[in-house]
Amino acid sequence: MKVIEDNNINSTNCSAVTLGNFDGVHLGHQKLINTIKGYAESDNLTSVVFSFFPHPLALFNGDKVFYTIFTPEEKKIIMQNLGVDVLIQYPFTMKFANLEPEDFANTLFDKLKCKVLVVGENYMFGRERKGNYELLKYLGEKRNINVIKIASVNDSNERVSSTRIRKCLLKGNICEANKLLNKQYFVSGNVCKGQSIGHKIGFPTANIEVYENKLLPIDGVYMTKTFYNGIYYNSITNIGKNPTVNGVKRTVETHIFDFNGEIYNQKLFVYFYEFIRPEIHFNSVDELKRQITEDKKKVSEMSKKLLN
Repeated sequence: MKVIEDNNINSTNCSAVTLGNFDGVHLGHQKLINTIKGYAESDNLTSVVFSFFPHPLALFNGDKVFYTIFTPEEKKIIMQNLGVDVLIQYPFTMKFANLEPEDFANTLFDKLKCKVLVVGENYMFGRERKGNYELLKYLGEKRNINVIKIASVNDSNERVSSTRIRKCLLKGNICEANKLLNKQYFVSGNVCKGQSIGHKIGFPTANIEVYENKLLPIDGVYMTKTFYNGIYYNSITNIGKNPTVNGVKRTVETHIFDFNGEIYNQKLFVYFYEFIRPEIHFNSVDELKRQITEDKKKVSEMSKKLLN
């Protein structure tokens, strides 16, 4: 997969393009992507996902940080796994945001040699969000470009959206989030030095350095699987400040089952399956050790059920 992260989007091949932010690359997004892939295969086109970085809401969010479900690097991995030919993470600036919709559409049509354009039914773009499917359809007809509108995907009579998935994660409803994502929510990052508390109490943890604008689930303990060096390991992951040992910084720490390797500065992928319990302030380290033992036992039993 080719990745473009600047405004040099000139293509030598004709393309089938879909537009959007694609935060989460959820069921609705996958419907758009599968549509352009179908046209790319049948009409010998290049499949192009045209996304933006930073997320437009980050630009208009004032001083408030906007957290994305997946990082730009994680999004690349997901898109590659979906079989996309080209991922564009176009620089989103205030100047770009103020482009007239017609100017953006015509530039996209010309530079990408677009033959098929696929958008969601609620897609809006350009200055004051004046651009929509109807405008794209009108401009496309002038150029003999097939502009297609895709209906939203519903689950439990409610539209699948990144906003809905964020709410699930912030409530610890991992199973629901994963269903809407059509994959496991995951966190990736290099292992960095922590307080080594886990090692001292017999449960060593990998402290993961997480992208600063990554949306994390609610604090607590989770059933996870950790991918390292081509192998998936059962694991439990704690998100929070470790109040029992007077922690002050929010961290993501993973205890990997049956693993003793040295992995500082190595990259891990931690896939979340289920919320186990909230983060608790224990009266002693011994109480914490007993609880972690119970957590491991519970997760081991749940993992066995997943395999059956």
